This record gives sequence, C-alpha cells and structure tokens, in this order.
Amino acid sequence: MDGDTGMDASLQPGEEARQRLSAGPVTSDLSVDELGLLETLGLRPLGLALGSSIYHVGWQRARVMDNTELTVLSQAMHTAREYALKRMLAEAGELGADGIVGVRLTLQQPAWGSGLIEFIAMGTAIGGTGGAGAPAGRQPFASNLSGQDFWKLRRYGYQPVGLAFGCCVYHVAHLGLQKWMQQIGRNAEMTSFTQATYDARELAMARMGADAREAGGDLVVGVSLNEGTWGWDANVIEFSCLGTAVTRDPQRPEPPQPQLVLGMQSGGGATASLGAAAGLSPQAPGTATPLFRPKS
Repeated sequence: MDGDTGMDASLQPGEEARQRLSAGPVTSDLSVDELGLLETLGLRPLGLALGSSIYHVGWQRARVMDNTELTVLSQAMHTAREYALKRMLAEAGELGADGIVGVRLTLQQPAWGSGLIEFIAMGTAIGGTGGAGAPAGRQPFASNLSGQDFWKLRRYGYQPVGLAFGCCVYHVAHLGLQKWMQQIGRNAEMTSFTQATYDARELAMARMGADAREAGGDLVVGVSLNEGTWGWDANVIEFSCLGTAVTRDPQRPEPPQPQLVLGMQSGGGATASLGAAAGLSPQAPGTATPLFRPKS
C-alpha cells in the first residue's frame, strides 16, 4: 500500500540491543527438534531478532449504509506492521544472519493512550554455510514457517525470499430497518454482510500477493488469515493475511521420498513422514517413539 505517513521507519537497533545481540549466550525460541533439523542444513541460531512499532491510528468517517474500505485505517495497520518487520530485519542484519524463521507478528493496545496500537515482530535469526540465505547484496529473508517446515521447504528445493503480508480494514454496512424487519423469524443469508467480508478478504489477499511478487516469490506458503476489530465501531473489521513467499532453487536437491513411521502409542496409526527421512521423530518434543521403517 502506498501513502506518506510522515514518520521515520529508519530506526536502527539501539546500544542495548547491540549489546544483547553481541554479548551472548545466543537466545532462540527454537525447539530442540527445530535446532537439530536446522543443523542438518548447515545452519545455526544467531539470536532472537525483535522489532516493534507503537502507532497512532487516525480516524475516518463512513456512511452507515455503505460497504467500503476505510483506507486511512488500512494504511495505518499496514505501515505499523511494516515498521516492526523492518526493525526485526535490521537486528538480524546486525547479526550477519541469512534469514529469520518462526516469525510471529502480534498486536496489542497500550493502555496509556486511545487510538494506539503496538505491533511486535519476533523470530530466530539463523546463519551458517547451508546456503539458505538470500542472494548476496540483499537483506536477510524472513519466514513465518517453523524450523521443521523450513527444513522441509529446503529439502523439497524451495528458497524463501521474504514475508508476504496484506491487510484491509473494512466498514460493514448496517442493516436498514426494512431489511431487518424482513429477516425476523426467517432463515436467510445476510448477503450484504457476506459480500462485505468477501470484499475485505479479497483486498487483503491481493495485497499479500503483490507483496510476494515484489519480493520475487513464485508462490506463498504457510498462509494465516485473521479477522479482528480493535476497538473501532462494531461494524468495522480488519482482515490480515501473512505467509512466506518462496521460489524454486535452481540447484535444488532431489526431494526425499516420504517414509512410513509406525507409532507404538495406543491408537497411533501409520503416517507418512518426511521427518523420518532425517531420522527425527515428528512427535512433539519430549516423546520417545521408536521408529520402524519397511525393508526395501
């Protein structure tokens, strides 16, 4: 989305952040399984990368009977997230990282002022000799995929190029008195409401697609779609979507064949698992399930 917010997005990590990133020990939100899988790619965690932005959201009027996007609010929500993500990437750059995995983007509303929102972006910066990073001269990539999914992505010959994001804040038209009276006691679809949510979702998804194309991605994986209202009017909603833009690696390895894993736990059926190809159980951390593989 375009628009001049009149604010500075170029904030760099402060001295305290630089000391945290350089002093050690390395901090990470990776699970033990994720750590082990990344090491098979020649990668290691370099530290947690954080970014945040506290943003004042403006105000916009809408006609009560209209389905319409509130572009002022859409722009604010998009820009605040963008600032948080850029500052997270700046911290990863301080570490010399190839990229960031397991990115989480959260929103909260500070109590010390009305109309304020805070976005926090956090993930584990990774680097090493595995060649998972962006091409030379480009900033580190960011991905919302878990360590396990990132490992599978690389094993199947795909390269992450960055996060793709889109959002839309939309005013849903109020139902007129005549229509409201017509619905009393009847089963009927509320078509104006349905159309409004369709329109809002499509705008958010289209912006995510444009973000992915700009980053050089061929497709987007790991997409999450969220709906929320952040203290606005009851008929104002936000749809946001987030995923990882990826492209095929021209030197991709031969993808591994899924292998059969038979769990010994009661009620556990046979599952085809790519994780078994690395000799790692797909079960939750802390479980000890023997692995049996069929003879060739």
